[in-house]
Amino acid sequence: MGLPILQCSVAAALAWLVATEVFGHARPFFAPIAVVICIGVGFGQQRLRRVVELVVGVSVGIGVGDLLISAIGAGWWQLALVLGLAMMISVMLGGGTLVTLQAASSAILVATLLPPGGTGGLDRMLDALIGGLLGLAAIALLPGDPPEIVRRRGQELLGELAAALTATADAIDHRDREVAQEALRRARTQKAGDDYRDALRAAREIAAISPLHRRQRTMIERYTRATEPVDLALRNSRVLLRRTRTALTDDETFPQTLPVALRRLAEAAAALADALGTDGDLGDVRERVKAAVTIIDAGGIEHTGFSATVVTAQFRSIAVDLLQATGLSHEQARGFLPAMG
Repeated sequence: MGLPILQCSVAAALAWLVATEVFGHARPFFAPIAVVICIGVGFGQQRLRRVVELVVGVSVGIGVGDLLISAIGAGWWQLALVLGLAMMISVMLGGGTLVTLQAASSAILVATLLPPGGTGGLDRMLDALIGGLLGLAAIALLPGDPPEIVRRRGQELLGELAAALTATADAIDHRDREVAQEALRRARTQKAGDDYRDALRAAREIAAISPLHRRQRTMIERYTRATEPVDLALRNSRVLLRRTRTALTDDETFPQTLPVALRRLAEAAAALADALGTDGDLGDVRERVKAAVTIIDAGGIEHTGFSATVVTAQFRSIAVDLLQATGLSHEQARGFLPAMG
């Protein structure tokens, strides 16, 4: 939280100085306001788009306010009319929430505090642009370390997958359906996926505008390519846990080597997290996944129940997902693995 506060403080002061000293604006309050809106207090908020939305919203609000208040005067019903029209025009133009709210706030200021007419409207639009651009500059020059946040979130996400695989192995080893049930409950309530995607969006955005992080674009792209396969692996892990719980409830037999294979696959997931974040060897991760699948012998699958067979199939699906996360296509991943009976 400290970095966004620093960015807002420095950029807002600079925006005020530029608007007053360079452009000679007497009260450029929209400049520091634009800085705060542009930077915000979080990551992954599409700041380039927000600058455009901010300027459009301010323009609509000031334009409607200047025109109407100049013609009909100021008062309570004039305020209602100006506010309603500014918001309606923003919506009709296809503006999002930020555009509509900025149009409304700008119209209110014009209708209640600021004298309409003259060049005030153009000056305020320029102030909004100055603030937005300086906000982007603050993000580019004081970016923090969003790639490091992506690494941490990626570790958490793949750690969640590894935990689900390990819990499945524990449940099978101990013939305890409650272990699978508890792991399934945790998997359903985790927010690691949302946190990871937010961090990744922020890292991609900052890498695009900050010269300090351009060298890390390759690493960020590796995470981007891995996002969908890892998400599929997590979904498959929940199916794996549900079917494990069902198989244990029905007292079905599992392949004897399945728990060992699950733990090896969990280790491969952890290795993938390290490789993505450190430019490690993705080929080594692939070999780990292949070794985990190889552990299960075809003969053991023939004598299992329906749910236990599904568990084994889901295990292989997760292995394919992890291979795709290393950059292989679906067909390449399937062909890379040994056949299972």
